[in-house]
Amino acid sequence: MELMKESDFRKEIKKTPRHGYLFFGEEDYLKAFALRHAKEVICSDETFSLFNEIKIDALDYNPQNLLNALMSMPMMADKKLVTLSGLNFNTIRPSELDDLCEVLALLPEYDYNILILSVSSDCLSVGILPKRPSATLNRLAELLTPVYFEKCSTAKLSTWVQKHFSHNGVEASTELCAKLPDYCGHSMFVLANEIDKLCFYLLYNGQTVATEDAMRLVCISANEYDAFAFTNAIMEGKHEAALAILSDYQFRHIDPLMIMGDISRVICDMIAIRAMTADGVSNAEMASVLKLHEFKVGLYQKSIRQSSDKRLQNALQACLDTDRALKLSPNGYTVLKQLVCKI
Repeated sequence: MELMKESDFRKEIKKTPRHGYLFFGEEDYLKAFALRHAKEVICSDETFSLFNEIKIDALDYNPQNLLNALMSMPMMADKKLVTLSGLNFNTIRPSELDDLCEVLALLPEYDYNILILSVSSDCLSVGILPKRPSATLNRLAELLTPVYFEKCSTAKLSTWVQKHFSHNGVEASTELCAKLPDYCGHSMFVLANEIDKLCFYLLYNGQTVATEDAMRLVCISANEYDAFAFTNAIMEGKHEAALAILSDYQFRHIDPLMIMGDISRVICDMIAIRAMTADGVSNAEMASVLKLHEFKVGLYQKSIRQSSDKRLQNALQACLDTDRALKLSPNGYTVLKQLVCKI
């Protein structure tokens, strides 16, 4: 599958935009930025932007509403922008996907539209990119140009942090810009808010240079857990640590089904790594097949040394049972707590 980068989309939208785009991937902040850029280009006349920008979210969406939005002509412009957001393709029924694709297939007939379907990071299983995309992603990509918003590397994130400081009229050293994501977390939405807050504080006090002391005084530190740390705590029987992580997830309103999916994926990776290690597969090959960093493969190997094959298989079965229970439970976190104590 050929994927377009966000930077290429911003160039293309100015010159020869296509009828439709699919925004997907891990970095939701950059999706929002690209949507604003598309609006500035396509709806440049503020007088008529009310008519030439149509937003549809999941609550208002149905196939007929989307078709109606496409059918209306732009006002005093060659093109209009239609954005559809909020759909969860992990829970959508096959018939609903069929209905959506029927409308998307009509885009060439209404060529005065530019449609952007923007999907949140946790609302579309993508498969293994670019060679083995999921069936849903593959189907959507047949009708829309896929634009992949991958998670920024630490180096790129540090560069972006420095530019954000500069935009606010504040200087920040390379060292501080590298420290800020570790201190505040790697979410670009959070970082943007924390940088703005720090800049306003500095400028209000007549300062134009950010320091680590000011960062620690003004910014809020993040307590980030990843799926491996959570699953590893469960597998090692560290119930207190696992429940603390789960409490943090609950405080941040992370979807229990998403948490369950992460746990299952990590356990499946552990089982696969144990089998491949026994077959003499190198860490580099395992990293390539499982789309993991080679360093993380080493961490998984270290963790599974403490678990037998039977324990891993029992953990996977417990995940399957919990997944079924989650879909019937009004309080998913209670079911997850039971899972933590069961494994």
